[in-house]
Amino acid sequence: MAGLAARARRRGLWISPLTLRILAINAIAPALLVFGLLYLDQYRAGLVEQKAHALAVEANLIAGAIGESAFAGPPEIPGLEIEMARQITRRLVAATGSRARLYDLDGSQIADSRSFVVAGSEVERLDLLRPPAEEALFERIADAFYLGLAALFTGPDPVEPYDEAASTPKDFPEIVEAMQGETAVRIRRLGDGTRVVTVATPIQALRKIRGALHLTTVADDVERRVRAERVTILQLLLGVLGLTVLLSLFLAGTIGRPVRRLAVAAVRARAAQGRRVEIPDFAHRRDEIGDLSTALRGMTDALYARIEAIESFAADVAHELKNPLTSLRSALETIARSEDEEQRKRLIRICVRDIGRLNRLISDISDASRLDAEMARSEAEPIDLAAMLGALAEIHAETAGDGAPTIELDIGPGDMNVMGLEGRLGQVARNLLDNAISFSPAGAPITLRLRRDGPRVVLEVEDRGPGIAPENLEKIFDRFYSDRPAGERFGTHSGLGLAIARQIVEAHDGQMIAGNAVDAAGQRIGAKFTVVLPAR
Repeated sequence: MAGLAARARRRGLWISPLTLRILAINAIAPALLVFGLLYLDQYRAGLVEQKAHALAVEANLIAGAIGESAFAGPPEIPGLEIEMARQITRRLVAATGSRARLYDLDGSQIADSRSFVVAGSEVERLDLLRPPAEEALFERIADAFYLGLAALFTGPDPVEPYDEAASTPKDFPEIVEAMQGETAVRIRRLGDGTRVVTVATPIQALRKIRGALHLTTVADDVERRVRAERVTILQLLLGVLGLTVLLSLFLAGTIGRPVRRLAVAAVRARAAQGRRVEIPDFAHRRDEIGDLSTALRGMTDALYARIEAIESFAADVAHELKNPLTSLRSALETIARSEDEEQRKRLIRICVRDIGRLNRLISDISDASRLDAEMARSEAEPIDLAAMLGALAEIHAETAGDGAPTIELDIGPGDMNVMGLEGRLGQVARNLLDNAISFSPAGAPITLRLRRDGPRVVLEVEDRGPGIAPENLEKIFDRFYSDRPAGERFGTHSGLGLAIARQIVEAHDGQMIAGNAVDAAGQRIGAKFTVVLPAR
């Protein structure tokens, strides 16, 4: 109990374990979207591959132009016109933004698109390989997040770094391959991960390799496209994550908070020691929470009603037992003081009568107290009410003395089976029959009427006694209430018979109604009890 209360207090915080579970489950989809960022590497690799292919085509075109235009001299030993080669190279790569370098067969660099002649001297233009770009704050955050995530899940970048100061064939293995007649492509990276594409292709003249052309370009356009996709995905991620959190909190609020309130109310009801605690009402919700609230409220209402009934029953029992005990005590005290033999005998008869009354009260009280437990433990079975009434009528006919009331059976057509406990429903029928017999004049008929009314079976017990006063139609079902016919000895009945009978009927999901039989003129001619039970 203490642990449950402690947990309920802990769950009084603004966020509950159920809320955390909902958030964790709903965050799975955004998490998968985060892992989707890693696929940008494949996207970038495809773009870089396309970039490398385009650069290789460009290199072959430039190398072809140099081979056709920049070699002069005898056909057997052509010589490279260096200035012509430089001009061709600069003009052809100027529009592409690539860097071109020419190498002869001994590996010497003879031209560089970054160099130009001023006043008869060669000047090298020291451009940065990639000028710094202005990025928005969100883009910088996205880049940092992406690079950190990529490093976390993919490890170090396997692509070799690019050295801007490198300029000899030993720094670029692809140049060596070009000298051997093959066009070679290499992918390198800058410090921030940007890819640098290099292509080396042979320069041929008269079907002989005369040198190599080396093109270098930074895949800035690729990085811009990848960055744009990265930013778009992260924006989508933040939007989805924000929506997920809001929806999760809303879902937790509509599920977790009402459940927590119901749990806290249940704990309070347990600790209230019988005092009524109001259970939150969510019946307006057409979902499981509403069903749970309705069920808990119904359960607690039934519990409180049961507690009140037990308290009332205990008070009634104490009152009813006190009367014969008081009478018995008074008689015994009088016997002790009396010397009159006749008076002593009369007082002894009073004591015997009171003891008999106590015995009946205790037996009926015991039967009433066991009723609920027996009904809960026992299994219902099909019962044929027509056969039961027929047996009761036959037993009465064989055991009734001269002048006793007669029983008339009026059983309608159809199936008269119900589900219930045969012994208890038989007790109801016997109780109503005995009650009718005690009020009926000698030889008067008692009618047992049984009929089917749709999904219900209706039993009516009608006598020809004095009937029931209208103001007592409900009062006769009160415990220990007794309105017996004139002349009947006091204490013969405990007043629990009709109360127990109604309790049995209601436990079978039925109802018992007290009324009066009337003649054609509307005059009361006897009492009538109606029992309605659901048909099988």
